[in-house]
Amino acid sequence: MEMDRVLAQLRQHEPEMIAIRHDIHMHPETSYEEFRTSQLVADKLTEWGIDFERGLAGTGLVATIKGARPGNRAIGLRADMDALNMVESNTFAHASTIPNKMHGCGHDGHTAMMLHAARYLKNNPDFAGTVNCIFQPAEEGGAGGLRMIEEGLFERFPCDTVYSLHNKPGLPVGKFVTRSGPQLACADSWTITLVGTGGHGGAPEKSTDTTIALAQFILGMQTIISRNIPALESAVLSIGTVHGGMSFNVMPSEIVVTGTTRCHKPEIRDLLEKRMTEIAHGAAAMSGCTAIVDYQRGYPPLINTRAETDKAILAAAAVSGMDNVDGDNPPINAADDFAYMLQVRPGCNVMLGQGDDPKWKNNHMPGYDFNDEIISIGAAYWVSIVDQELNQPTD
Repeated sequence: MEMDRVLAQLRQHEPEMIAIRHDIHMHPETSYEEFRTSQLVADKLTEWGIDFERGLAGTGLVATIKGARPGNRAIGLRADMDALNMVESNTFAHASTIPNKMHGCGHDGHTAMMLHAARYLKNNPDFAGTVNCIFQPAEEGGAGGLRMIEEGLFERFPCDTVYSLHNKPGLPVGKFVTRSGPQLACADSWTITLVGTGGHGGAPEKSTDTTIALAQFILGMQTIISRNIPALESAVLSIGTVHGGMSFNVMPSEIVVTGTTRCHKPEIRDLLEKRMTEIAHGAAAMSGCTAIVDYQRGYPPLINTRAETDKAILAAAAVSGMDNVDGDNPPINAADDFAYMLQVRPGCNVMLGQGDDPKWKNNHMPGYDFNDEIISIGAAYWVSIVDQELNQPTD
């Protein structure tokens, strides 16, 4: 497939897609509240004559596009639609009009890319098989991808493989990065409650002091990475909050500590939880206190499969050239619920550079905005993935 021709055709509709992206950015909707966004997507799919179904995970949609040539294979292409609960600092014309909500991660752009690709594939169905365009709600902490699976996503819309794309600030426009194996981390949270008697600060011998248990826990916790995790593995363990006490001369009877752990392998995740629990109970016992451990597993590590990563690399290279594709990019500690889809289907997530100019702020920053220059590049990548999956000979 001649991707220069594909890009040229996509760019003919680029102004309309930019307007759609700006409209979504101006009206951000957070997890499971993407009613307006979902309706906008539905209206455009209807306008372009693309079949779709609504209702998975509440506001989710799946558009189905059949190829003009016979074929039994089917693939899924996933785009997230939700915004974040945060205040936008931008003052441009398409800034958020909804207080305390913002498209701070580029899901407005991901939605526009997928719509752009869907229209192209509908008008140019020169492939053998089926493409399912998955417009997913609630990626930002709501596990919308998991809910779609639980509600029958892959039973209702069979997919042999699934793919995802995310923008990446700080990377030059048009550069793609990915890797086989673990790419994104799990995102777990935990709460440790240390319970003692508390007492007068002038008579500590008459009480059990939770502050000593806290100190021992914090020091002990920091040994998990250095002494329990193999040196060639990666993991992060961070404290976010510490709450306890109300007076300078009263030792608190309870202290609550919260934080997060990130890693890229299930076995490392198990080890982190095990050692944190042991250290919390041990530190409490040393001071005559008790510990209550509440470890909550969030999104699992996102693990790309080898064969699909190879296809993604070839698809990206067809769009931007192999010199602009890094197929062995190091893992990062962000998380994405596309990981759930990769637990049940082979596939790959790639990241697309949206610019290395300092004006392109990092995701989840109040001054962030999606770079409209990459909407057609991302859509071309989706078309290229379809070419790799549904036009190439198979063994």
